Amino acid sequence: MPSHPLRVAVVCSSNQNRSMEAHNILSKRGFEVRSFGTGTHVKLPGPAPDKPNVYDFKTTYEQMYNDLVRKDKELYTQNGILHMLNRNKRIKERPERFQSCKDQFDLVITCEERVYDQVLEDLSSREQETFQPVHVINVDIQDNHEEATLGAFLICELCQCIKHTEDMENEMDELLQEFEEKSSRPFLHTVCFY
Repeated sequence: MPSHPLRVAVVCSSNQNRSMEAHNILSKRGFEVRSFGTGTHVKLPGPAPDKPNVYDFKTTYEQMYNDLVRKDKELYTQNGILHMLNRNKRIKERPERFQSCKDQFDLVITCEERVYDQVLEDLSSREQETFQPVHVINVDIQDNHEEATLGAFLICELCQCIKHTEDMENEMDELLQEFEEKSSRPFLHTVCFY
């Protein structure tokens, strides 16, 4: 186990739903956690599947909230987007892109395989300086409110187990295998270095 508290990053595509729900629960459990997206833009559901609301990562959750209230308060209240943005703005000011963060983490948990691949691509393109290991783990979580909540609790349970391991480097594979069996979800795992 590292001598410092476990540093965790949770990553989804737009840093809105899955990563933010996990961020919320992990921070309430006392973890040192940050959340990110890997997309080029932030996308939120719009009035039709082919008409999403697209924002720059610099846009605050407050600005998105106000924009959607102006566009169609009833629609975005009904589909839960305003509720989600309300939660997000209590956690941090705006979404963040993983590729723009140079902080180091012990554990990066992604919420879908495409995001996992983007995180691995980004980490492998960085110049290695400290050769500190970072465990990148993917657990597929559907991008809806219910799955985000279930996924966040699963991620929290996983982080708590990892925090209590004596030897994270050697116990990780066995731990993930237990979680796969328990949750009936496949986990991907790679170790990268900073």
